[in-house]
Amino acid sequence: MKIVVLNKPFDVLSQFREDSAHLTLSHFIHDPDLRLAGRLDLDSEGLMFLTDHGGLNQYITNPANKKFKTYLAQVDGDVTEEALEQLRKGVELADGMTLPAKALKVDQPEWLWDRDPPVRYRANIPTSWIELQICEGRNRQVRRMTAAVGFPTLRLIRTKIGAIDLIRLGLQPGEQTEIEPLLYPDFKDLPEDKPYRSRSYVKKPGGTGGKPMHQKKKEADKKDGDKKKSGTKRIWQMDESEKPRRKTNGTTRPNTKAPRGRSRNGR
Repeated sequence: MKIVVLNKPFDVLSQFREDSAHLTLSHFIHDPDLRLAGRLDLDSEGLMFLTDHGGLNQYITNPANKKFKTYLAQVDGDVTEEALEQLRKGVELADGMTLPAKALKVDQPEWLWDRDPPVRYRANIPTSWIELQICEGRNRQVRRMTAAVGFPTLRLIRTKIGAIDLIRLGLQPGEQTEIEPLLYPDFKDLPEDKPYRSRSYVKKPGGTGGKPMHQKKKEADKKDGDKKKSGTKRIWQMDESEKPRRKTNGTTRPNTKAPRGRSRNGR
């Protein structure tokens, strides 16, 4: 399994398809086996990782696995403890209540790189910094959360995914490095990477797959057909003497109707 960590710069699209207006990941990543595990928005910066493991994206982004992602957000205004407490409890968004987050007010970090273009400076309105950890991956979630508590995000940098720490790796915007998965506890319970099989396939014990269900059904029907041939005869297979006779109480009228499709006189 290969994992590559990239520090995505501002104004880069999280896609490999070329775009006429913006740089994309294809400008930085040239290995065709690598796939993106967790996007970042165009106006967000920081840690992204790519892998050749098929199931890693769902494993990392599924909230049930509690893989927290850490963000550093510069917000508009001097953030209050009340706002931080709201973030910790969960915030009501248009698509539902968020899970509880870990939120702290922090100083502007010393390692912070310059952004091009920089955040617009306003002398009369202060800004502050929040470290926010969430285990969900909704669209523009951090920005919507801080706006919901009254402090819109001006700049957003993802610094960690689980134990992978962008700052500890020392990557500047646009730089990348390959990491060893065995050194990180996040990947010890990772499901085995197997090719996709549709639900119409049934596994055999100790094997890699089985016959499609519809084929098994046909085989079962064939066996049933063989049993029917060797067992009780169907009524159309019987001679007249073998056909069962109806029991009546003597009031049943004899059948004088001609067979369907034929007249009484045979025409």
